[in-house]
Amino acid sequence: MRKRCLWAAAILVLSGCAGLPRHVEKTHSIAFQSPDTTTLGRIVADEQVGNNLSGIRLLSSGDEALASLIALADHAERTLDIQYYIIREDESTRTLLHHVRLAADRGVRVRLLVDDLNTAGEDRRFLHLSSHAHVEVRVFNPFTAGRFATWTRFIASARDIHRINHRMHNKLFVADNALAITGGRNIGDAYFALDPRSNFVDLDVVAAGAIVPELSASFDAFWNSKYAIPIGSLASGMNSDDASPIIEPATSANANWLQQELDTHRLQLTWVPATVLADQPAKITDENSPENEVTIANDIRALMQAAKQELIIISPYFVPGKQGLASIGELVARGVRVRILTNSLASTDSPLVDIGYGRYRVALLELGVDLREMRPKLGQKHARFHPFRSSNASLHAKALVIDQKIVFIGSLNMDERSARINSELGLVISNTDIARQVTGLLDDLSADGSYKLQLDSHGHVEWVSGDAGSQKIWHTDPETSRTERLWLKLLSPLAPDDLL
Repeated sequence: MRKRCLWAAAILVLSGCAGLPRHVEKTHSIAFQSPDTTTLGRIVADEQVGNNLSGIRLLSSGDEALASLIALADHAERTLDIQYYIIREDESTRTLLHHVRLAADRGVRVRLLVDDLNTAGEDRRFLHLSSHAHVEVRVFNPFTAGRFATWTRFIASARDIHRINHRMHNKLFVADNALAITGGRNIGDAYFALDPRSNFVDLDVVAAGAIVPELSASFDAFWNSKYAIPIGSLASGMNSDDASPIIEPATSANANWLQQELDTHRLQLTWVPATVLADQPAKITDENSPENEVTIANDIRALMQAAKQELIIISPYFVPGKQGLASIGELVARGVRVRILTNSLASTDSPLVDIGYGRYRVALLELGVDLREMRPKLGQKHARFHPFRSSNASLHAKALVIDQKIVFIGSLNMDERSARINSELGLVISNTDIARQVTGLLDDLSADGSYKLQLDSHGHVEWVSGDAGSQKIWHTDPETSRTERLWLKLLSPLAPDDLL
């Protein structure tokens, strides 16, 4: 105990100089500019329909998402640009990074950018990866002292809290500036349905064509910003080999569709108009209200307000705030049907967010919103999300569908943190077929994996599940304990919407 207190005291002394490191040596670089000279670029060019269109295909199951990332790493010839909020230390990550390193062995330039919030104790691993001649690892908006544990990092950064509260929430994987994967998933077992305890229902897209250079431009902006610091400038240590065994995931033939199509040079995507919505790194510098030109939240609000018949919102964390609630009320008043799917308290991986969401449940139901919450156990009708087996489920997908014509898929949650504090990335896709596919995910989960919320005769929330004639009704958050609910009630005054 005495030793820990001494460590804490030393860290507090150091915290006064815990800002961004100065005089960091790093090289400015940009995305590969000749994708048409690569095999991936030629495959895309052979399939592309129209210069201004983008090829899109949804990745809804975890195993196909991991298989598709591996396929891009295996087929890259010139560059891999990788940007994630979280890169876990687990089996799926080791497998994917093994394929990334094999690409580097072939001479592929690898640029890996990871947000620094969840990298405590991982410096040695990233140093080892960056020791490869063709790999550079940078961490975004780093903790510059106390790096060996999460608690020491926060103590050391106590005087820099405004900066470290802003995080890079983007998810992006680009091969040869020709093919990309982006959406809601981070890198780790739970995002690929490989965790034995709990897994995420998530959504990514494979993207090709006109949209890929826009995604690469977003990556370059973050990679070259002053907040992206080479790992070697923050940490030191022996770059010993990673002796952990590489276990290739068992995937179905359907999950390996991208690998098979790239092998046969026949890429089957849907070619549609699409646009990138990308926050700029400058969003990190503003501690209060980001300027319109550096945040995508205003674009999202405009998309939602454009709905004429139906608005679908899929978001694991849903805290609309007073402004968002008013906007939904305006839509309902115009006759727009609003459907929302978010996590229940039992399924969420962030119970504190449920405090903010809970403040708006009754008001949403009074407006007539179709409100659903994910159950912690999926039913038997979800083959597209397999293999969940007996593990718990948590919603992590983020999507909008407007009038069954326009779809947003990305990293942005419908809450104040995504709107004002974190950087986000997403795609706006104009296509009725893709809109139907995303709506189908909502319909499946609503029918067999969610609670439907309603108000009883006294105006109190009820949770309903099951088919007509065999329904079960709860009058408090289902499958939670009284202790959990009490703790959240006590913490509620300390959790304003803009911090959740």
